[in-house]
Amino acid sequence: MNISRITETLDTLNIRPDEIADERLAEVFRILLLLIEELCEENEKSKEENQKLRDAINLLKGEQAKPDIKSSRKKPNEDISSEEERKSQKTSKKKKSKAKKHKIKIDRVEVCKVDQNILPNDAEFKGYQNVVVQEIIIKTDNVNYKKEIYYSPSKNKTYMGELPPEVKGDFGPGVKSLVCTLKHIANVSEPKIHEFLDNFRIFISPASISRIITKNNELFHQEKADIFLAGLLSTDYQQIDDTSSRVRGQNYYTQIVCNPYYTAYFTAPHKDRLTVLDILRGDPDGKTRSYLFNEEAFDLLERFGVSKKLISQLRERVFGAVLDEAQMQQLLGAVFPDQGKGKIRRTRTMEAAAIAAYHQQTDFPIVEVLLSDDAPQYKLLIYLQALCWVHDGRNYKKLRPVVPEHREKLDEFRGKYWDYYQKLLQFGVNSSQEEAEALSAKFDQLFSTKTRYPALDERIAKSKAKKSELLMVLKHPELPLHNNDAELGARAQVRKRDVSLHTMTEDGTKANDTFLTIGQTAKKLGVSAYEYIYDRISERFRLPSLAELIRAKKFPEKDYDTG
Repeated sequence: MNISRITETLDTLNIRPDEIADERLAEVFRILLLLIEELCEENEKSKEENQKLRDAINLLKGEQAKPDIKSSRKKPNEDISSEEERKSQKTSKKKKSKAKKHKIKIDRVEVCKVDQNILPNDAEFKGYQNVVVQEIIIKTDNVNYKKEIYYSPSKNKTYMGELPPEVKGDFGPGVKSLVCTLKHIANVSEPKIHEFLDNFRIFISPASISRIITKNNELFHQEKADIFLAGLLSTDYQQIDDTSSRVRGQNYYTQIVCNPYYTAYFTAPHKDRLTVLDILRGDPDGKTRSYLFNEEAFDLLERFGVSKKLISQLRERVFGAVLDEAQMQQLLGAVFPDQGKGKIRRTRTMEAAAIAAYHQQTDFPIVEVLLSDDAPQYKLLIYLQALCWVHDGRNYKKLRPVVPEHREKLDEFRGKYWDYYQKLLQFGVNSSQEEAEALSAKFDQLFSTKTRYPALDERIAKSKAKKSELLMVLKHPELPLHNNDAELGARAQVRKRDVSLHTMTEDGTKANDTFLTIGQTAKKLGVSAYEYIYDRISERFRLPSLAELIRAKKFPEKDYDTG
């Protein structure tokens, strides 16, 4: 019998232990229903595991695994989105006006005259009715620059006219800016860019398009670095998320760091704690990573579960020392002479010392609060971590009870969960110390709920254990309750990956990160990405840098003590 049949049968029986007068009999039914729930859950897990094993066996036999055919619609029991629940809880908001005519730049005015021959003698001129029509003209502007040449016999020297400073190579800044915009902003593949330009009689090779996209981007790489630095300084908190990417056919990972004013992208072969730390300290390649063995480092080693014997050994050897990468590897070689053993302890030692060094650095801003999902690589990097309520809420959506009473209890709790979420949203708008304390007490009350549905009770207890992270907004009201901003940034990378499966060179990967950063940041700041890219490629520099625009913004600060 499958899950749906079991669910239908239990719905038909509609057994309600709480309504049974005989408490002993009621408890028997509770135990039986719990057994059904647990067995159904274990059965589903076994099915998934069996399918994985069948696929592995088929691959070993040279056969195909079960095809992963995506349905056009999500099955009800697979949809873990909480969007509908959050929408139903939202208070009504005034709709923003969609009027755009006031934003339109008028390039020319054309008067549509009335034929004077059809006008009666008493007709009087009463003015104009304006009709704004948007149009675009795509045409070539190919120039044959005739450089004057003069020769001086007395000086034995040739003098030649100079090309305009923005002209470098066979293609002008307009073509280069359009190529970069189509590739990085509009997500057009390189073959389609070639086809588009060819239709307008711009004769350019695919190799030239690739070079425009990936080469000579030092100015933009510096712009990205400036954006990241300005973004870190613009708010006390940062948001972070990651998504998969491909480089030369290998699995890589793109970290997305953002706040309301910018979004920055960093692609690396790993997504471990050290990689994330290198990104946050402004050295994504890890070339200048240092390690500090102070008290904080040894406290972290204890929290990582490293043995007291190893901690004592390290304290005797390097307490108070600051090591570079070469010295650190030398230390690890001495402490762990067997290269095949102690891999996790090696990693934890490096992480603890690197985090301690990061917290002491003064030449680059340190993130005060980091908002993320509950992924392990983000933990303990920053003194204050905030967790995303939407991610936490998805864990409740993943519960699939078959017992009707358990489903009702789950639905009831989820309703209370999102009601509380709405109260937290309102707190951010109108905050006070008393409200912070009341919401903290309400959290304790809500997440102390006992339902007699073990899976739900276990999930509630896990949420309660994350109180300080989930309620970080009470100390920092400027914090969002969800990590949607970083997830939207990740989605931009995913859409790009859908068009271009992978990058093939280091330059291509770096350019991808840089222009994604510029494009997404420009969107947040209300700047035309094309105009900005053209301004930089043409070397006019008439537009302020995106970093300057970020620095002009500042978030309000407030900090409450909620115990």
